[in-house]
Amino acid sequence: MGTAPYGVRLLVGAAVTAIEETRRLPHTILTYPMTMASQAANLFMHVQQNLAELVIKGDEALEQLFPPKDEQPEWATFDEDLDTGVDEGDGPQTESERRTEGRFALYSTGEPGAGSVAGNGRAAAPKPAATGTVPAIVGEVGYDALTLAQLRARLTSLRVADLEALLAYEEAGRARAPFVTLLTNRITRATAK
Repeated sequence: MGTAPYGVRLLVGAAVTAIEETRRLPHTILTYPMTMASQAANLFMHVQQNLAELVIKGDEALEQLFPPKDEQPEWATFDEDLDTGVDEGDGPQTESERRTEGRFALYSTGEPGAGSVAGNGRAAAPKPAATGTVPAIVGEVGYDALTLAQLRARLTSLRVADLEALLAYEEAGRARAPFVTLLTNRITRATAK
């Protein structure tokens, strides 16, 4: 079959496109309000960006005409400015104790000074377990020096018996809640398989 003239192909293409758009019309009508809303939000953000650029240029021009003073406002106080008379380390909690709580618990071993080098060049010694026996897995994985994140990374390679030994060791020793929870959850998942 030969090729149809350009005008015929154009008309057939326009007709097919019109039919396709007619079929999509119900969907288009439903999404039209959302499309308009997103276009309005896009326009609004562009206007905000342009205004912000103008403000920045204005700040730069004003800074050249009127250089800022390097004075500290009266209301601004910094830790260096306050002389509390309390030596660092005195108080209800030490820095390492605060790190074992909240968002830093994942990167802390939970022991004051553990995971960091002590003043004499050795890592701080962990508390011995109350039972007096230390499971072999504790030494194999270096459990006493692991942070919560490091322990989480190693859990998948341990057997259920090793996990239970670590849990018993943790509960008998330091009994850190995040570690106990992590080990308990991993044991539950491993035994459910």
